[in-house]
Amino acid sequence: MQIISDIEQGTAAWHACRIGNPGASGMSKIITSQGKASASRTKYMYQLAGELITGEKTETYQTAAMARGHEIEPEAREVFEFNYGPVDQCGLVYPDHTDAYHCSPDGLLRDEPAGLEIKSPSLPVAVEYLDKGKLPTEYKIQVQGSMMVTGLEYWYFMSYFPGLKPLVLKVERDEKLISQIRDAVEGFCRDMMDLVERLKA
Repeated sequence: MQIISDIEQGTAAWHACRIGNPGASGMSKIITSQGKASASRTKYMYQLAGELITGEKTETYQTAAMARGHEIEPEAREVFEFNYGPVDQCGLVYPDHTDAYHCSPDGLLRDEPAGLEIKSPSLPVAVEYLDKGKLPTEYKIQVQGSMMVTGLEYWYFMSYFPGLKPLVLKVERDEKLISQIRDAVEGFCRDMMDLVERLKA
């Protein structure tokens, strides 16, 4: 595990590191939570291949809800730290020196072999998450993919909305799915580099 701690998430330097580089938040575009190839795989490959060729990061549209979530993330992290202990922030984590793919955790726990993923959904969605009390399917690949990248033993998922009781879940490793994610992502990276070489020839 290679932790990049001298780059702040959301900065130009952080975006530059992510050019053409699959992250845990995008791995659901490669593989589904059932371990099958995602319907978005080819489109995602075209996006990242284009980034590698041009050196330009694809513009991503930020909704008002996403902007709001980013704003209250520090508050959510403070609430988490009060209950679970100190969390260190970092820019990215690569699995090794090859830097082929990454995750950008919302924190790495200082005293536990674990990471943290914070979501700040809309009020109705936050209530739904709290009512169901389990990891939402749409984040299963991101969380397990983060454990695949880091090798950490477990991951905390936090859904936070001010005024509601926070939902904090300790998610254990799913070794079968992690193996499938690793194979899918590494295969994706090989195919993407082949595509880049063909297009640059």
